[in-house]
Amino acid sequence: MKKIAPLLGFVFLLPLALGDLKVGFYNSACPRAESIVRQVVQSRFQADRSVTAALLRMHFHDCFVRGCDASILIDSTDNNPSEKSAGPNLTVRGFEIIDEAKKNVEDACPSTVSCADIITLATRDAVFFAGGPSYDVATGRRDGITSAHDEVSLPGPTFSVPQAQQAFAAKGFTLTEMVTLLGGHTVGVAHCSFFKDRLSDFRGTGAPDPSMDPSLAVKLNVTCGASSSGDPTVSLDQSTSSIVDNKFYSEILAKRGILQIDQELAVDKSSVPIVAKFASDANGFRQSFANAMVKMGNVGVLTGNAGEIRKNCRVFN
Repeated sequence: MKKIAPLLGFVFLLPLALGDLKVGFYNSACPRAESIVRQVVQSRFQADRSVTAALLRMHFHDCFVRGCDASILIDSTDNNPSEKSAGPNLTVRGFEIIDEAKKNVEDACPSTVSCADIITLATRDAVFFAGGPSYDVATGRRDGITSAHDEVSLPGPTFSVPQAQQAFAAKGFTLTEMVTLLGGHTVGVAHCSFFKDRLSDFRGTGAPDPSMDPSLAVKLNVTCGASSSGDPTVSLDQSTSSIVDNKFYSEILAKRGILQIDQELAVDKSSVPIVAKFASDANGFRQSFANAMVKMGNVGVLTGNAGEIRKNCRVFN
C-alpha cells in the first residue's frame, strides 16, 4: 500500500500512562491492533480525504456525551433511540470506517479491542494522514452500555465564546484548549443551514454579519442562495480545507470564518490573542492540538471492569 507522508514530520511524545489507560495497552493481547486500524484509515483516506473531518467530528461528539465510550456508534431501536439519532448527530458520518476497523481487529483478536479505542486511534491516524501531528494515545478504554438520544447536548455553531467556554470547561478544558480543538475546523464542511443567517439577516438586522468579509458573504450567497437546492456545504477553512494546519486561524483573523462560533474566536477579547498566536506559530498549534486531542480522548473514559468490549460496535453485547 502506498505510504502517505505527513506534511511536517514532528512526533509528539506524551505520557506513557494516564490513569488506567496506557500507551501500548494491547501490546501483549493484540499487538497488531493499532497497525490494523491505521491500515484501514489509510486506505479510506486515500480514497476520500474528507474522512479526517468525519472522524474528528465523530470523536468530539462521542466524547462530549457520557465520555469517550463509543456510545455514538449504537444504532437506535424502537425501544432505545440512541445518540446517533439526535439532531446534532444526524450528519455525523464515518461509521463504516469504524465498522471495517473493528471487523479486522476482531478477526485478529476477538473480544479484545474496544470500539472506543478504535475511534480514538482512527481519529489520531486520520489527523496524521491529513498533515497533522503524529502523537501517541493511551488505550484501554471500555465501551459504554448506555446510549440515549435525549442526553445529547453539544456546543452549537451559533454559540458565543463565553457559551462555548462554559460547555468546554464543564468537560475540563481551558480556553486555550477550546480554541485549539475548534481549530479542528481546519478540515471539513458545514451545511448552509448552520450559517445562512450570517449572510443576509444576521440576528434579525436585515444585513449580513459585519464580522464576515463582504466578499466571502457574496461568494457564500451564490452557494447558499434561494436558487440552491437542498442544503449545500462549504469548506470551513477556505484556504487549506483538507490539511490539518494553522491556516484556519489566519482565515478567521481575516473575517473569513464560516460558522459564527469560529468567527467569534477572532473577535472576543479573551480568545483573539490565542488565535493570533496560533496563526503565527504553526509548530505551537501542532503541539497544542496533539495535547488537546489526547485530553479529549481521555474524557469520561470507562476502564477496568466497567462497561464492555463490544463484538459489534453498533449494538450492545
